[in-house]
Amino acid sequence: MDTGSTTPSNHGAGKEVSEEEIARLARELLEAWNAHDIERIKTFYAPEYEGVDVGQAEPQRGPQSVPQNVERYLRAFPDLRFVEEDIVVQDGRVVLVWKAYGTHRGRLMNIPPTGRNIVVRGTSVLTVEDGKVVQGLYVWDVAGLLRSIGLLPDL
Repeated sequence: MDTGSTTPSNHGAGKEVSEEEIARLARELLEAWNAHDIERIKTFYAPEYEGVDVGQAEPQRGPQSVPQNVERYLRAFPDLRFVEEDIVVQDGRVVLVWKAYGTHRGRLMNIPPTGRNIVVRGTSVLTVEDGKVVQGLYVWDVAGLLRSIGLLPDL
């Protein structure tokens, strides 16, 4: 990652944002998730935000959809925490490879709590414009989650 360069936003006439600033934004967002700070998490998203999470049937639209998403995961895993495994920034986008840890203590995807510990790998692809996330794609190992909670056999 060339952290000294700037890249124009790829979504229109936004100000130039450095790759270093985009990486910092992604790390601060991860910190907010780990602090379970829903109000702070919401501040990272632009009014025109659209997100797709493989674990949800409907896309997220606007920053008002973010708290619902965060709360859904925190209800299911009240001790949820993320660890950054890799980060790549290019052309106004950041790819964050992460691992999530938690204890399944609430419903998720209509699955009742099992009390089991989970470890799930995933990737977030975030498009940043003017210092805010305008698009998000969240791809994570749903089958790995189902194995962790005992609904799928180990491979």
